[in-house]
Amino acid sequence: MSPRRTNPLAAGAATVTVLLWASAFVSIRSAGDAYSPGALALGRLLSGVVALGIICAVRREGPPPRAAWPGIAVSGLLWFGVYMVVLNWGEQQVDAGTAALVVNIGPILIALLGARLLGDAMPPRLLAGMAVSFAGAVTVGLSMSGGGRSSVLGVLLCLLAAVAYAGGVVAQKPALGSASALQVTTYGCLVGAVVCLPFGGQLVHQVTDAPLSATLNMVYLGVFPTALAFTTWAYALARTTASRMGATTYAVPALVVLMSWVVLGEVPGLLTLVGGVLCLAGVAVSRSRAAAAAAPQPAKVSDSV
Repeated sequence: MSPRRTNPLAAGAATVTVLLWASAFVSIRSAGDAYSPGALALGRLLSGVVALGIICAVRREGPPPRAAWPGIAVSGLLWFGVYMVVLNWGEQQVDAGTAALVVNIGPILIALLGARLLGDAMPPRLLAGMAVSFAGAVTVGLSMSGGGRSSVLGVLLCLLAAVAYAGGVVAQKPALGSASALQVTTYGCLVGAVVCLPFGGQLVHQVTDAPLSATLNMVYLGVFPTALAFTTWAYALARTTASRMGATTYAVPALVVLMSWVVLGEVPGLLTLVGGVLCLAGVAVSRSRAAAAAAPQPAKVSDSV
């Protein structure tokens, strides 16, 4: 595929991913009142495994080849496991829009890890963008703290989620060279569910007391933002570089702020918005034309989902 042409299917898949991941921040916030972070993550992952398992059975999709398993295992641990638990915890401390703004420094971290582990270029603009986004994350943290420790903890947890997200993406990219997007997503989700099994007791206890709306939000998280959106993400990631794919998530915070305002009535304050703009500005600087010109081209992969 030429670097100057956009695969319409990949672009459409990325759009679906962005919309569903934005909705996930709102659903997590809604379900978090009834479910603890670990129980919510496990319930989401189990729902995702069931949905993906059905799709695999219908498509007669077998297990991924051995070469893909290291990437699947690491991405399953970091992205499907650690990321989901930590993000759920963070969203119990801060509003959905703030969580999305902080987590969205992930693309810079993806570019840094890609440079270190995948041999991607790391131009000066990338370092400058990282500094600007970090300043934005600090600003968001200060705006949310209000003198209390809980909101600062929430921002730190969202930062940790961004690190886990970046590590998962970079680990997932090589696996997509030998396995399909559906295989990588299904077995990554399964790994994450196994990692979260220690929260099984909490899930069983809380599901009996949780309102139906919270449980439906948990199932929604598993079927749509996990099973569907992670598969469309992997499909698009297989057709571009990790850093370029990370850039597609720039729209997530704005969508989350809009969705959380409509659904939850949460509107970030002025300083929070300023910090969010800094986060996005840093990412934009890091992915500007001068930086993008140095990005390597993706290897050709199978077109199977």
